[in-house]
Amino acid sequence: ERLVSSGRLVRGELRPVSLEPPDTGGYGQPTEYCDAEVLRRLRRASLARLRAEVEPVEPAALGRFLPHWHGVSARAGRRAVGAEDVLAVVEQLAGVPVPASAVESLILPARLPGYAPALLDELTASGEVTWCGAGALAGGDGWVAFAPSEIADLVLPPVAEDPPDSPVHRALLSALAGGGLFFRQVADRAAEVLLGEGEPLPDEAALVAALWDLVWAGLVGNDTLAPVRALLSGGGARHRQRRRPPRGRYASLRAGLAGSPVPARPGLPSRSGPPSVGGRWAPVPAREADPTRRAHARAEVLLERHGVLTRGALDTERVPGGFGGVYRVLRAMEETGRCRRGYVVEGLGAAQFAVPGAIDRLRAFSRPVGEEPSDRSVVVLAATDPAQPHGAALPWPTVVGEGGHRPGRRAGALVVLVDGTAALYLERGGRSLLAFTEEETPLRAAAQGLAGAVRAGWLDQVTVSRAGGEAPWGTRLAGFLEEAGFRATPRGMRLRG
Repeated sequence: ERLVSSGRLVRGELRPVSLEPPDTGGYGQPTEYCDAEVLRRLRRASLARLRAEVEPVEPAALGRFLPHWHGVSARAGRRAVGAEDVLAVVEQLAGVPVPASAVESLILPARLPGYAPALLDELTASGEVTWCGAGALAGGDGWVAFAPSEIADLVLPPVAEDPPDSPVHRALLSALAGGGLFFRQVADRAAEVLLGEGEPLPDEAALVAALWDLVWAGLVGNDTLAPVRALLSGGGARHRQRRRPPRGRYASLRAGLAGSPVPARPGLPSRSGPPSVGGRWAPVPAREADPTRRAHARAEVLLERHGVLTRGALDTERVPGGFGGVYRVLRAMEETGRCRRGYVVEGLGAAQFAVPGAIDRLRAFSRPVGEEPSDRSVVVLAATDPAQPHGAALPWPTVVGEGGHRPGRRAGALVVLVDGTAALYLERGGRSLLAFTEEETPLRAAAQGLAGAVRAGWLDQVTVSRAGGEAPWGTRLAGFLEEAGFRATPRGMRLRG
């Protein structure tokens, strides 16, 4: 016992448990002791044997496995979806930045065909889910990340390295220190800070822009996603700059009449501001300062998200420190049996980690080379979706007739997977359609899948102005699009939802 307390020996049931009752009178084995270094050697040898037992699968198997791991199914029909279903998806996607424009149009509907925006608002308003910005994009779009609130400080992306720091930005952060404020309240408190510092008061547009600067920097969030929806739909740009006349029982107080204790402030919003600043605003929870706790939490969510985690998949996650930042944690988790390391997918290196059961599920999607599938599954995903492996864990296939265009995990782009392999890539806005194969069967299936996504309401319309680097009219690919319901127009092949 003294050797155990000093760390020289390890105590426990160390050998395989016997199913026969031993002499001790109960099932299992009596307490055993082992030298700590000998136990480490035994453990390393056992792990090496487990790795050797894993036969690698072809890369296409990962493309078939990953959408199913995320609950994306080509045959999924509409069903009753509740807030708990949305929470389960948020848990799997915890901390990964995704384009705001794809969250409710592609990413959530792909997993929950009966999804409604009110379900996500229910979770954020109740405090179960926290979201934050992770960088701005063109057209009012931006990167956002979601996480269950109890682990938000551990897994949300870090604050921007160079956050905005003008007097208006500092005044907004000071006003939001208490949290849970509507835009008018934020504006009033920020104005008091600015007046106290002798700074000029901004107009409404400047105040809205400054608030969104803080959102995309990861410093400020909202209790719903309604402001993001308004920004994406142009609600922030459509609001009128002219100050609206105050209404309501206490209009005279806001108007700043004689004797009013609340003076009018020219340029600041009189009521609630434009739709892009609706809801209650508050600071995003401060990120955990302990790097060990952050690394452990990230390793947990990464394994849950990918099932089989590779270096390439981690490169798209914006994890501070990259693969090396979580590698030690993954190794420690392997030693305790919480994950397995091995050469799981062929061609992706030996540093692959998988949660228990994921390897067997992955192998179920493997097929001998040359064997034709009995059913070609077709899945349409956002190019940035974690369930889409190309450009991350897997390299992009070779483009047919590329015409200078290259695929990438860009916001607004779509990828059509046929039997786990990318067949079509639609650039943002549908301007260009790239094909990765010349085979008729997968191209026809991919065109039908793309048309199905439009008819399902994921996209308002798609107009393909170039296909394979050339005008689409009369091309072989245009023929498949026409079979799927696209119609030739002066601008290109078009399909409306």
